Amino acid sequence: QVQLVESGGGLVQVGGSLRLSCAASGRTFSSYGMGWFRQAPGKEREFVAAINWSGDITYYADSVKGRFTISRDNTKNTVYLQMNSLKPEDTAVYYCAADRWGFGATTPTSYDYWGQGTQVTVSS
Repeated sequence: QVQLVESGGGLVQVGGSLRLSCAASGRTFSSYGMGWFRQAPGKEREFVAAINWSGDITYYADSVKGRFTISRDNTKNTVYLQMNSLKPEDTAVYYCAADRWGFGATTPTSYDYWGQGTQVTVSS
């Protein structure tokens, strides 16, 4: 069992930056692939970024490529999402998720554990 707790969300102006953190419980964090997803009101949950267990393979949605960076620190059981050049369309609840197979995937159904989400609001 893995428990995930996101933090770092908030209100930011267009063009600003935020860094989301996702702290995981359990001794097996370093074997999990991790992902970030987001869900805006009235929309389906969508993939944002993912990272494999060792941190050397990452994936990004086209909409965030070049602006967002996913990283992990296995010594701290934490995965991060650095978000720069934020746009109003980035407004959503952001969720982190853990994939026990370690790959980090782009589809929500590939993940076994989810956090409760953190709100990101980008104002214009």
